[in-house]
Amino acid sequence: MKKLYGITTAMVTPFTDEGQIDLEKTKDVTDFLINKGVDCLFPLGTTGEMNKLNVEERKLVAETIVKQAANRVTVFIQTGAQTQEDTIELAQHASSIGADGIGVVTPYFLGTNDTEMEEFYVTVAKSVPADFPIYLYNIPQASANELLPEVAQRIVDRTENVIGMKYSYPDFVRLSEYLNINNGHFSVLTGTDRLLLPALAMGCDGTVSGVSSAYPEPFIATYKAYQEGDIESARKYQKEAAAYCVALKGGANMSYFKEALKHRGVEAGAMKKPQLDLDQKAIDSLTDELKSLERHSATIQV
Repeated sequence: MKKLYGITTAMVTPFTDEGQIDLEKTKDVTDFLINKGVDCLFPLGTTGEMNKLNVEERKLVAETIVKQAANRVTVFIQTGAQTQEDTIELAQHASSIGADGIGVVTPYFLGTNDTEMEEFYVTVAKSVPADFPIYLYNIPQASANELLPEVAQRIVDRTENVIGMKYSYPDFVRLSEYLNINNGHFSVLTGTDRLLLPALAMGCDGTVSGVSSAYPEPFIATYKAYQEGDIESARKYQKEAAAYCVALKGGANMSYFKEALKHRGVEAGAMKKPQLDLDQKAIDSLTDELKSLERHSATIQV
């Protein structure tokens, strides 16, 4: 089964000003990321404004990206949804269109106990082929539900295709506990892209990064340098990546990612309401900051 690794980019979803999916811009963003050299794509997660899309819209985005990627990179579709039924429908759809695997976010908003969490994931995993890989996705600060290591272990024990975890909270003690699942044979990626290098040093396979949707280069350089054993360069590139994380608000507002892409010549569309696009004052401030970072960058070709 394929795994996520390296720089896995959490993709934005482009919308028109009227709030409809812009499929042509979706293709452009896909090509931009692949041409820049990211290792994997992870659409329709938090960065992709998943909770604002209905099932049919999510299927359309997934189909567009899988087709446009054309096996050039690994593509895992995030299929977690508000209901188990929708999650299963999206998971089965991802399998049917040729995605390489799926990520499944924990149930969100309403409280979910450990037994409910376990049964949810086991049921979803058994709804798709046993060789179709699944990553658990824990983002407790947004979902209001925590997926504990012992619960993840029980899920792995009961399934054949749950092979990893995306953990999007900067708790390295918890991260280390996930790395011990299945006697260490468990793929873990950090969603805290400011901490890619220390996560790699701990044994993570990479990052699922929202900031890399606009600036993949410093993350790619960090990962490559680490893989080559050049820790000094990896530290330098990680600092550069962290500066872009700060400038782009670390995923707290996806309109920063879309404006940064536009600044780089890639039209990534509008935000879907109730979230709004940046006003001109914020755009001007962001543009000035990005230009300053680019002038001093070791990885960006302006």
